[in-house]
Amino acid sequence: MLMAFWRTRDDAFAVAGEFAGSAALLVVVVGSGIMGEALSQGNPAIALLANALATAAGLYVLIGTLGPISGAHFNPVVSLMMWRRGALSFSRFSAYVPAQVLGAIAGVWIAHAMFDLPIVQTSEKIRSGFGQWLSEVVATGGLLVTIALGLRAVPGLVAAYIGGAYWFTASTSFANPAVTIARSMTNTFAGIRPVDTLGFIAAQCIAAAIMCLLLRAASPKGSPIVSALRTEELR
Repeated sequence: MLMAFWRTRDDAFAVAGEFAGSAALLVVVVGSGIMGEALSQGNPAIALLANALATAAGLYVLIGTLGPISGAHFNPVVSLMMWRRGALSFSRFSAYVPAQVLGAIAGVWIAHAMFDLPIVQTSEKIRSGFGQWLSEVVATGGLLVTIALGLRAVPGLVAAYIGGAYWFTASTSFANPAVTIARSMTNTFAGIRPVDTLGFIAAQCIAAAIMCLLLRAASPKGSPIVSALRTEELR
């Protein structure tokens, strides 16, 4: 399957787009968190506002520019939903996920380098408990619904949703397993302890499973939703 995947240049560009986009997203998330915390004079609300605004703006640009190349998923659960809905081939799905995770980790290291911090870190920031896990179910489910129903307005809608979800969820809306793993490797404002990532990723996967089932029930094959989700020809 993997050998067949690399038959075309478009496939390679798509995977490279997911790697680069995931890296850029984490540069924005971690870098803006570092800058926001440094300039907020100890006010976490201002730091979170800066982090949310920068992330929303970064997402809008990244989705708009890389969407035609890879679909601009940057998120394993988004790729999972696209594959389950028939909008992404399994070969691309199986290549996208590691590219997203590795790209996100690279983005964290780039952010550290920009701010002259130790490149390799482990987060000590506690993010655990039922409220945090429920927040990740809500944040991830809402993100997937936004993508599934947003159609051609996806860049703006996703950016607005994530920017808002930073504030209405207790977890500040990670909603992304690749982002969660990468953020465990930064002991800065955006970090999460490695031990806490398991609960977040489990919640994100639960949300993805629920949304895939709901979308399948609400939009059988041939419906407008499924047609809109087909962003690329299956290979």
